[in-house]
Amino acid sequence: MRPALSDTLPSYSLATFRADLFAGLTVAMVALPLSLAIAIASGATPADGLITAIIAGFLISALGGSRVQIGGPTGAFIVVVFSVIAEHGYGGLVTATFMAGLILLCAGYLRAGNLIQYIPEPVVNGFTIGIALIIATSQIADFLGLSLGHMPADFLEKLPVLWAARGAVNPWALGIGLSTLGLIILLRRLFPRWPGLIVAVGLTSALVWAFALPVETLEGRFGALPDRLPMPGLPDLSPGRLVALFPSALIIAFLAGVESLLSAMVADRMLQSRHRPNAELLAQGWANLASSLVAGLPATGAIARTATNVRAGAQTPVAGMIHAIVLLACLLVAGPLVGHMALPALAALLMLTAWNMSEPHHWPHYLRLRTSDKVLLVMTMLLTLLVDLTVAIGVGVALGLAIRLRRRNVPPADWEAPDR
Repeated sequence: MRPALSDTLPSYSLATFRADLFAGLTVAMVALPLSLAIAIASGATPADGLITAIIAGFLISALGGSRVQIGGPTGAFIVVVFSVIAEHGYGGLVTATFMAGLILLCAGYLRAGNLIQYIPEPVVNGFTIGIALIIATSQIADFLGLSLGHMPADFLEKLPVLWAARGAVNPWALGIGLSTLGLIILLRRLFPRWPGLIVAVGLTSALVWAFALPVETLEGRFGALPDRLPMPGLPDLSPGRLVALFPSALIIAFLAGVESLLSAMVADRMLQSRHRPNAELLAQGWANLASSLVAGLPATGAIARTATNVRAGAQTPVAGMIHAIVLLACLLVAGPLVGHMALPALAALLMLTAWNMSEPHHWPHYLRLRTSDKVLLVMTMLLTLLVDLTVAIGVGVALGLAIRLRRRNVPPADWEAPDR
């Protein structure tokens, strides 16, 4: 369960460092707006997302079992983080993150990393599409510049509130959101190796600042970003708190483990390499523990940022560590500039992220699945949207495993009533 870093350092060279430096700078420019936007959508502050990307991102790269994994806050956590904060407050989320870190450490030491192959793929696809829909709807208000006093957490309750406010659309905010979307798509097609996310968000936010447009910014809503990392401290670990938050901690640990291992598998396919799943789980555990000690968000390996890291030419985990150091420099030095980012631009970024999460290029394949797999996918998606992510994952995994056992034609047990 050695980290991948230990294998790469003995043969490390200046040429490798140059490649890692370019990749680290590139992926940091992608991670910066994403970390801020994900934190806002989760009901936290922008600083929470940036601090998580710095602390957890560094440890996931330094201790993980993949050579190119990039970690930080991700869209998959938005739903569960938002609900935990709504029910238990931000302090409750920090406690749940601490517990999730311990669960991931136990999973790593028990060598549970290989168990991901038993999670039914329709379940993963179903809750991912459900999460994507929730993320997209949560960003409509900022994208349109709507001034809503309170946005309900439930998906179905959100829709009538948004519909009732349809007459209060801010055309300047809508213009900035649409411009950001168009720029991101254009830059990805014309200059795929560029960090198009930060360029697009930066350009449209500069327009808001230069022409004093009536569009809300990060600093306008949340105040100035801090210029230093917070001092570490233990969260509330009272017995009652631990019991109340244990189900949430299990879901956070499950999502962190699944997404990090899926991300590492994607990187393996791109590089024709192999990661160490149990080392990856251990890294996720230490990263989430460390994030909770500085009151950060849950973290995991991020598929999009990891793929960006690979495309940018990353060779070793040093690239991910450089990405975290660059984000730290942004926090310490460029906080006032970051505060000028326009909220509609960040909303556009998250809406595009939600679209990519749903993997529309795979939809035709879903239609060709077996009927039982299609039912499992749709059921998991609907439970995620309408009930709860915890229920969706629990029911989906249980039903998926039952379907898998049935397909293997397992003979019925030779059971007789016990003689009592």
